[in-house]
Amino acid sequence: MHSSTAVFTVRDIQTSLAYYRDKLGFDIAFEYGQPVSYAGVCAGDVTLHLIAASRTPREPGQGAVAIDVDDVDALHADLVKRGAMVVKAPANQDYGLRDFDVADLDGNVLFFAMAIPTNRGL
Repeated sequence: MHSSTAVFTVRDIQTSLAYYRDKLGFDIAFEYGQPVSYAGVCAGDVTLHLIAASRTPREPGQGAVAIDVDDVDALHADLVKRGAMVVKAPANQDYGLRDFDVADLDGNVLFFAMAIPTNRGL
């Protein structure tokens, strides 16, 4: 296995693409169909696909993805400034990550996380 891509079911592709671009900072990688029923967005090495609810039996808003980032707090500040729907503010977790959660317009959740820096040897 080499890689994977999460596919989120959304009610309205065009509105979702605008949200992912304008509020979450993704670039639109491709749009497929007339009207568009499948699309891809990307940021760095992260790629997500969106499929119109009318094209799949899966319900909108049931997806989730965890995305590793370099600086959770800087990303959180940027997404808040952009108007993203932050579900949970950054916090250190017992499992060794600092993370926060964002929802898209349909309730799909993106978990952004980074390892908690340690002060070993200081």
